[in-house]
Amino acid sequence: MITILETSALNTVQDLGRPGYRNLGVGSSGVMDPLALRVGNILLDNDADAACIELQTYPFALKFDRALSFAVTGVDATIELDGRTLLPWSVATAEAGQVLRIGQPAVGARGYICFAGGVDVPVVLGSRSTQLRGGFGGLLGRFLEEGDTLQVGASETLASGYAALPPSVAFRSDAELENKSVVTLRVIPATDYMLFTDKARDQFWNCEWRITPQSNRVGYRLTGEKLELRKPVELRSYGIVPGIIQVPPAGEPIVQMADANTAGGYPRIATVIESDLWRLAQARIGSRIRFEKCNHEQGVDAMQPVEAYLDSLRGMVARYRSSISRRQSGGKK
Repeated sequence: MITILETSALNTVQDLGRPGYRNLGVGSSGVMDPLALRVGNILLDNDADAACIELQTYPFALKFDRALSFAVTGVDATIELDGRTLLPWSVATAEAGQVLRIGQPAVGARGYICFAGGVDVPVVLGSRSTQLRGGFGGLLGRFLEEGDTLQVGASETLASGYAALPPSVAFRSDAELENKSVVTLRVIPATDYMLFTDKARDQFWNCEWRITPQSNRVGYRLTGEKLELRKPVELRSYGIVPGIIQVPPAGEPIVQMADANTAGGYPRIATVIESDLWRLAQARIGSRIRFEKCNHEQGVDAMQPVEAYLDSLRGMVARYRSSISRRQSGGKK
């Protein structure tokens, strides 16, 4: 069990999400940065969908009631275990009674505390994710509060001393090398792309959009040039998934995120490809972003290096744990 000692609003229990219920009006929820959770679970040899604590506000502190291995992914922040500094994206083991503290990130926006065995809260509609709008999942369907206790899954294996290369380093793009202050996202023109004027389409690709304070887990509201339609349109409601970029009448885009609405009717200008959603999840309020056009085939192909990165990490963890097991058994195979 762990006990929450210090937290602010917005920190929740999440896993990879709740697919399959959008037709009933239930969004998928889940972590904003699925790649960070997948890395944490691989490092700890967890099931891929083991639940974690997603941090959006800092500082955060918790206490362990038993020895337990864990990893903090997603952000580069000050991470301390009883005052001892730990590296992000690495595995460490806490002893009973020790306190983990995480400060404001220097890089990234959302941190993920992953535990060996995962956070053990009730499964609701196939997921442990917190659905804030519906008030279910996670811990009583709400943000974590000071004094809350969480059970963690059973895991007898204790490990430490190895880490993952952060995705921000592994997948650093040429555009980011040229301008580190702007996040570049690959997007595919969407169904309603041609409903916008030529000028609006040019503005969409050439404008530096800024993430506004009105952004949250439902969607990121962007500010920049106003995008105009060729003529007013009324669209039938359609299904929505994370990554869809809608343009409401005010003309400034909204990117749907993890808690995206299940249906909507604003014109769709483009969609962020799956392999780049983690970049947007880690962009802070006020960050500048640019959109880079790609096609469907390029969007699908972009997942290949991500899966190769995860496969390489699985191999490294398997070899490391195997060597630990051999040492503990006196070198016997």
